[in-house]
Amino acid sequence: MLALTPMLQSGDLDRTEAWYAGTLGFRRTGRAADWLRVERDGVALMFMQNAHLGAPKATGTQYITVDDVRGLWESVRDRVTAEWGPDTMRYGMLEFAVRDPDGYFLSFGQPVGADATVEG
Repeated sequence: MLALTPMLQSGDLDRTEAWYAGTLGFRRTGRAADWLRVERDGVALMFMQNAHLGAPKATGTQYITVDDVRGLWESVRDRVTAEWGPDTMRYGMLEFAVRDPDGYFLSFGQPVGADATVEG
């Protein structure tokens, strides 16, 4: 296996693209009438519009490990509302979470301490 790229339902691809670019600094790397791919620092997300699936359903969290969670928070805090954090979690991660326009949780985390590791 090489990568996992979530494919999420979007209510409005133009709004989704504008939010991910303007709020989190992602850039568009692919686009069609009913499909969008955005990337930042090696992390990719894809979005689709499929009417037969109905409205987007936020049933999970997209967890993104970063190398400077406090720096990221400082760069976005004026454009988002934190759902939680930044807080140090009991499992050894410093993290914060936001919600995108379709209600998807995006949690950004960083291992705490020099000897902290994240096991998947």
